Amino acid sequence: MSSNDLDGRVIAIAGIGGGLGPLVAKELADAGAAVAGTDRNQELLDALPEQLGIPAERYDGRAVDLLDEEATRGWCAALVERFGRVDGLIHLVGGWRGGEPLHEASLADWDFLHGLLVRTVQHTTRAFHDQLVRSGSHGRFVLVSAKQAQAPTNTNAAYASAKAAAEAWTLAFADGFEPGGATANIVVVEAILTPRMREESPDQDFPTFTPAEDIAAAIAFLCSDAAAKMNGQRLPLTMGR
Repeated sequence: MSSNDLDGRVIAIAGIGGGLGPLVAKELADAGAAVAGTDRNQELLDALPEQLGIPAERYDGRAVDLLDEEATRGWCAALVERFGRVDGLIHLVGGWRGGEPLHEASLADWDFLHGLLVRTVQHTTRAFHDQLVRSGSHGRFVLVSAKQAQAPTNTNAAYASAKAAAEAWTLAFADGFEPGGATANIVVVEAILTPRMREESPDQDFPTFTPAEDIAAAIAFLCSDAAAKMNGQRLPLTMGR
């Protein structure tokens, strides 16, 4: 992607502090966008612009509880006050619990994952809806999801169900946009290979993992004008098995 493909856009990233978030932020910033991130750790958020080489005038980092709908709406309002607009929203909030058969696993896992993977999608899409619509053909929502949403296993039921619910919500969100206007799409991975994982296990092969850099590039593409005709789509970055 060229350095000015997203010039002038303002893109919010929910969950910027995870293994994928900084790479997405840098990819979008390198394409010219202003990046506004949220996570739970304000110190991490404050360190990101220097770490990634993002100019201070094109960065905003705020710790926000995305399980609180009013706080989420307040985040959107604060970004509009600072930048005058928000053109895109990337949802990277993640987490996992599982590994036990569904008849033995605690339903507390579902409660935890529902909040993290579903409720945060609901709150952010509702909070940013009007801004994305106002941005017209530049409005973008991107959810990073997992292959398990379409291929659940018995020992991964809560996680797969939460991801499936988040995907359904995103597709319904996409259905509410007018043709030629904002879009909402899903990037599907099996597992994410981060730079830290490579550093910690340099000799390990990760054949089914998707490199975080590839995911970041896919997200930047979906935010670009080249993807203006894509709405309500699942973009798989998996091995296809």
